[in-house]
Amino acid sequence: MKKYILNADAVEKKMQRLALELIENNLYEKELILVGIEESGVVLAKNIQQRMKGNSTIKTELVTLKLDKKRPEAVTLSKELNFDGKVVVVIDDVTNSGKTLLYALKPFLNYHPKKIQTLVLVERTHTLFPITPDYRGTSLATTLQDHIYVEIEGDKVVGAYLR
Repeated sequence: MKKYILNADAVEKKMQRLALELIENNLYEKELILVGIEESGVVLAKNIQQRMKGNSTIKTELVTLKLDKKRPEAVTLSKELNFDGKVVVVIDDVTNSGKTLLYALKPFLNYHPKKIQTLVLVERTHTLFPITPDYRGTSLATTLQDHIYVEIEGDKVVGAYLR
């Protein structure tokens, strides 16, 4: 049985709030590069991008980041861009230890971005690495045995549950 921590309605509200926070904190930027971590992070990034378009004139570029969690040193981006002087927002569904977000930052170390921000729908408070999200839909203390799953249907986030 699924124990939902965010239903579809709550996800909608959280996503809208996250998009507005991104706009507010980057109000004077001309462009944001939204980097979604496959799979769920990409869906979140696309949703955030659509919401930003409806509420801001900030240009957004969407990039997909592929990361093998068993070999995290192998990180690839869907397109090569020059990230110098750019604002990069790395987006994932859930952060647990901070390891995925840490390795996701690797491709940007070869550049000099203006700033790098991180955004997650659900933050678990079991960090083992010095990474905390700049933007979070919700923060949740769980046991180490608990797992949080973000439910995706097509290109829509429909919920998050604890198991």
